[in-house]
Amino acid sequence: MDNRTAMRRLYRHASGFTLLELLVVMVIIGLLAGYVGPKYFAQIGKSEIKVTQAQISALDKALEQYRLDTGHYPSTEQGLKALMTRPTGEQRWDGPYMKKEIPLDPWNFPYLFRSPGEHGDYDLMSLGKDGRPGGSGEAADITNW
Repeated sequence: MDNRTAMRRLYRHASGFTLLELLVVMVIIGLLAGYVGPKYFAQIGKSEIKVTQAQISALDKALEQYRLDTGHYPSTEQGLKALMTRPTGEQRWDGPYMKKEIPLDPWNFPYLFRSPGEHGDYDLMSLGKDGRPGGSGEAADITNW
């Protein structure tokens, strides 16, 4: 057996994947991505909702501490900023009531605050992913009531 024949045999056995094999692998990867992808992104939406609920809970606690110190909740005009900086004329303010700045919701919208509220002493809410009232799923409003 000469050198050329040996090289041809070696080349034939080391020739890689066929187009059909590559297509089968790509179809399998596509099916897996189609099955796993939606479940993964649904979990991201659920975690954003849980973060929003946790932030509203933290703001509720800060508002309660504000009320204990001052005897009332901040007005709608003062807003949540009253938790970080003393409102004009507020003598018994003993803040700041939050360790960090007032957060935006996970969709980068500010939390809405009304005092007095329609559903309690104050209303605190995020409008969800779409930033509009109402909606369902990730676009649903998340509230403190």
